Amino acid sequence: MVAAADSLVWELIKNNNSSMRKMNGRTSRSGSIRFSTERGNLMSRSTYKYSGLANSKTIDISATDDNRAVLTVKTKKAATSGKSGKSAIALNKDFRRVEKTITSQATDNYYRPDLKSAALAKYTTVYRSNRVAKGVKKTVPVKKGRA
Repeated sequence: MVAAADSLVWELIKNNNSSMRKMNGRTSRSGSIRFSTERGNLMSRSTYKYSGLANSKTIDISATDDNRAVLTVKTKKAATSGKSGKSAIALNKDFRRVEKTITSQATDNYYRPDLKSAALAKYTTVYRSNRVAKGVKKTVPVKKGRA
């Protein structure tokens, strides 16, 4: 694969790609919203900042099959190689230590400091869902109103 500038890649894929999902708004004034299901996209929004395809440096947090979390970071080999261009870091400590790991990987080594809050928010949702899946925490009951 030929290395190309991030902004050029974004201009090529921003209107059409296989992982884009368009949702219509509730009113005619709100318009449509573009979501993305690509790997490396923390907020699932189709924007240049969060794009996992267009950016050469991406951070992704996802749940594993055994109800744990993993932090995936693109390496320098990612431009020329496919799957081997990513490094995975297991996030299996307590919440404070994982927060420190995410901060050190994103901010402290100047990788992508703009994604720190998005990465922490994504880990919080993955952590909560894993606790429910393990049975540690019960789901919140749905309020049904007056009976």
